[in-house]
Amino acid sequence: MPAPGEWVFLTYRLPREPSAPRLALWRKFKRLGVAQLADGLVALPADVRTQEHLEWAAEEIEEAGGTAGVWVARPLTRTLERSVIEPMNAARAGEYADIARQVQLARDAPEAERTRGLRRLRAQMRRVERRDFFRPPQREQARQALKDLAGQKTTVRPEVSL
Repeated sequence: MPAPGEWVFLTYRLPREPSAPRLALWRKFKRLGVAQLADGLVALPADVRTQEHLEWAAEEIEEAGGTAGVWVARPLTRTLERSVIEPMNAARAGEYADIARQVQLARDAPEAERTRGLRRLRAQMRRVERRDFFRPPQREQARQALKDLAGQKTTVRPEVSL
């Protein structure tokens, strides 16, 4: 079994008031797909992009009157790392499953509505993929569902003359 990988951690404290910076931070963390390990401690798998995102978040926290620090660390065991990965992976799997369900609902929609839905679902898929670090099987299922929806032909109904 390979050694655990590196992770970028953000430790932070942010004043309760005003609440706007806390809400903005929560939204940012949701977009990034962080693992919330404890109150004031989040993590992402380490790479240049994730480190940069957490460094920016740290700057925003400090600008809002809080304190923050960015760390790079490695869990001591694969079991510990899996305990962080599994909830992250489950969250992404749920998001992909939701996309696949929405695709099924869009299948029977009129063509114009189906086209708008496809565009919206593709954008949603891109957002989820940006925060997907471990690629659950539901990812490929959602991709295939979108591909099938894009290839769905509109049935031409013969005109009836009266």
